[in-house]
Amino acid sequence: MRRADRLFRIVQHLRGRRLTTAAFLAERLGVSLRTVYRDVRDLSLSGVPIEGEAGVGYRLKAGFDVPPLMFTLNEIEALAVGARMVEAWGGPVLAESARTAMEKIIAALPADRRLAVERTRLYAPGFHVDGKAMQRLEAVRAAIGERRVLRLDYRDAANKASEREVWPLALYFWGGAWTIGAWCEGRDDFRNFRVDRIAALEALERRYPDQPGRRLSDFLRAMQAN
Repeated sequence: MRRADRLFRIVQHLRGRRLTTAAFLAERLGVSLRTVYRDVRDLSLSGVPIEGEAGVGYRLKAGFDVPPLMFTLNEIEALAVGARMVEAWGGPVLAESARTAMEKIIAALPADRRLAVERTRLYAPGFHVDGKAMQRLEAVRAAIGERRVLRLDYRDAANKASEREVWPLALYFWGGAWTIGAWCEGRDDFRNFRVDRIAALEALERRYPDQPGRRLSDFLRAMQAN
């Protein structure tokens, strides 16, 4: 990594964080603590208003900002393939948003970088994507944002039907299928539901509370323990 890029990344890490330790920066940047201390000192001497000290942590003075650095070719390729994956697997609303976002990014790039996007040969085909499942994905995404309880007509791997009322906490993409991480009221426990196995769903007017023991962080701990 070029030193200029590393200095920029240090500033980016300090933006929006209350306190960032030198150890955290060293780990993220793959350099020694001594290098971090030297870089922070040089940034301060160049006029970047960094507050804090070694052994405690650093932060940027409120109100300071820097213009974004031009994307590298690898970063452009990562953005392009990410947008293509969302177009194929993210549902109609996110797909359109991915397209318009990439159009804005491409419009701001110099000619050689725009050409790099066009030449990217990384794709995410959507030939076998279930259109109905993608429509349901939008409904689930909206319910998560509004904390609405979902009523699901669901079929498990053995095609056994059941009706569930769940608290949708998050959506996960597993490279072929989306799943809902949720608290199931009927099972009184966390469950995963594949979106493509939902026969029908309804977002109820009832909203679920931010209840300890049933939050996303609790779901993640439960999944890791299994």
